[in-house]
Amino acid sequence: MKKLLFVFGTRPEAIKLAPVILAAKKDPRFCVKVLVTGQHRLMLDQVLNLFNIVPDYDLNLMKSNQSLNDIVSGVIQGVDTILKREAFDYVLVQGDTSTAMAGALSAFHHKVPVAHIEAGLRTNNLHSPFPEEMNRQVITRLATIHFVPTESGRLNLLAENVQPGIIQVTGNTVIDALLIVQKTIKEQQDIYKSLKERFSFIDPERKMVLVTGHRRENFGENFKNICLALKKIADTFPDVQLVYPVHLNPQVRKPALEILSGVNSVHLLEPQEYLPFVFLMMNSYLIISDSGGIQEEAPSLGKPVLVTRNNTERSEAVKAGTVRLVGASAENIFNETKELLENLKVYQKMATTENPYGDGTASGRILSALH
Repeated sequence: MKKLLFVFGTRPEAIKLAPVILAAKKDPRFCVKVLVTGQHRLMLDQVLNLFNIVPDYDLNLMKSNQSLNDIVSGVIQGVDTILKREAFDYVLVQGDTSTAMAGALSAFHHKVPVAHIEAGLRTNNLHSPFPEEMNRQVITRLATIHFVPTESGRLNLLAENVQPGIIQVTGNTVIDALLIVQKTIKEQQDIYKSLKERFSFIDPERKMVLVTGHRRENFGENFKNICLALKKIADTFPDVQLVYPVHLNPQVRKPALEILSGVNSVHLLEPQEYLPFVFLMMNSYLIISDSGGIQEEAPSLGKPVLVTRNNTERSEAVKAGTVRLVGASAENIFNETKELLENLKVYQKMATTENPYGDGTASGRILSALH
């Protein structure tokens, strides 16, 4: 049996690793241990509960106003303690968080092979997204095997002299997770009914624009501009409703509450657990977001995405036409939203394009490569 240690600490990592963990636990070829850092706490625990994953180790690092250096040093020391105690064949990390980078570095120091899930994404701008671009480039230098979601990720790594034999194109595991949850919502009537009641304020006869935002590079003036654009959309299109689960970070909440509280047809919600958020995505008309995961998930649900960033490491979605980069310009966000609300031909072209991120079978490909 191969002994695997999954190291993660945020909600997006948990979502994308959950289907791999569940598949590995059912596979007699593997012994699975799960270490969570608690880089996110509440949102992480919600995903663990949804997928019935009980961590073997919990560093519980979350504290108020923690710096990136606090997170990185805590993860390195915490993973170090576990690797001194137990031997593993692989440490698996996902994506580009501070947890993933620090976990990979700690494993490297112990000469434990690192498997990097969702490898190969690049903007080649170390400050955008910050610190994620640096994190993912560092993990590439440390990893033993690279699981890239698409062909462009493979080409990125080849350009950086990563050996082709240790790169595997798998699709993105977020599609695996999304399809599991979508099936649950559709097939379990009690869950569907409770979600309909939870969001009873949403009028099914009106188009719903779903909004999220959390990126550090948008803190400050950019988030104000995004919120001003949302206010203009609400004021201009009274037949449209905006649903915005507001991130807990004060840098996000302050402008959102100041600008959007009390605006007609704008519903400001607390951050949503993954299952109800998938329900919101399923019932949206379009999505405005700076989230990388949403850029990958929404095409599988037929939902166009306007990305409030100036660049994206998920270039496949831009090339395919399932997402558009609109930056943090209030004018751009409003104009692009207006076109999608008013031009059915443009909308349908975005909504019906095939998802470039896979078919929901990435987890199996990853485990086959690890055995």
